Amino acid sequence: MVLYNLISAVFHGLGDSRTPLITVCIACVCNIVGDYIFVAILKLGALGAAVATVTAQLLSVLCSVLIIRKKTLPFEFHLSDIKLNKKIALRELRLGVPVGLQELLAGISFIFIQTIVNSFDVVSSAGVGVAEKVCAFLMLSSSAFSQATSAFVAQNMGANQVKRANDALKCGIAASLSIGIVLALVTFFFGDLLAGIFARDSEVIQKAYLYLKAYAIDTILISVTVCFVGYYNGCGKTAFVMVQGIIGAVFVRIPVVYVISTLPGVTLFHIGLAYPSAAFVQLLLHLGFMLYLKAKRKKAAPSAVSAK
Repeated sequence: MVLYNLISAVFHGLGDSRTPLITVCIACVCNIVGDYIFVAILKLGALGAAVATVTAQLLSVLCSVLIIRKKTLPFEFHLSDIKLNKKIALRELRLGVPVGLQELLAGISFIFIQTIVNSFDVVSSAGVGVAEKVCAFLMLSSSAFSQATSAFVAQNMGANQVKRANDALKCGIAASLSIGIVLALVTFFFGDLLAGIFARDSEVIQKAYLYLKAYAIDTILISVTVCFVGYYNGCGKTAFVMVQGIIGAVFVRIPVVYVISTLPGVTLFHIGLAYPSAAFVQLLLHLGFMLYLKAKRKKAAPSAVSAK
């Protein structure tokens, strides 16, 4: 996974998002075939599923390596280049650690929500488990726009094309929000059908549907916030991305879930409202930071002119 993500990052940096898609599709097909061989035919159970997954990932990495070796790159790359460069490594850690920490805390907040729901009853716990599978699919679109925005903004910021970077954010938000609204409407009104893909028990489906109704609101908000996250990552403002993530996860999502869980007559819809609550606060933080950056650039502009 580390090797694949590194190679995939190179492709994205070159503006090529098609090649990583192709290699992932190859891995998915190999994973499905592997599951059939190792689980259905050889009866290896969980071990077989694990072998199929790792094998598929290995093939994906090999395909990526073969493609990148044959691809004409705007820079030279040799095996001898694979070595530790202290200056570059420290810079990458400075940019990457805040993002990783933010993702870690977000994951912890999701575990906290699951723990609270587990104290309700088995059906509610199963319902949230099913709903989270649906949520993972709902997040694919937003995640794609976030990565695309990040790569495009980084390229243009590196070329000092600030206006193009800002235009990329606006276009990303417009496209992501359009899809987010459609997904939100489908989830809110037909969430039971989506949950039915992963469950057969009617009670579990209804519990999942309640949770998804709240998450539908988050689908709209998150389609905007992820584009801001991609923009700030592309600008190298990963420290802010970490801060807003910590505030959303630790100071909003977790407390909201805890308080709501203590109220009488609470349902999974109310628990699910923790997601849009955090997303709304994060959106305000993004807008505030954007105004701060604009004011900072505006202040710096006259100084640059006078220096000339």
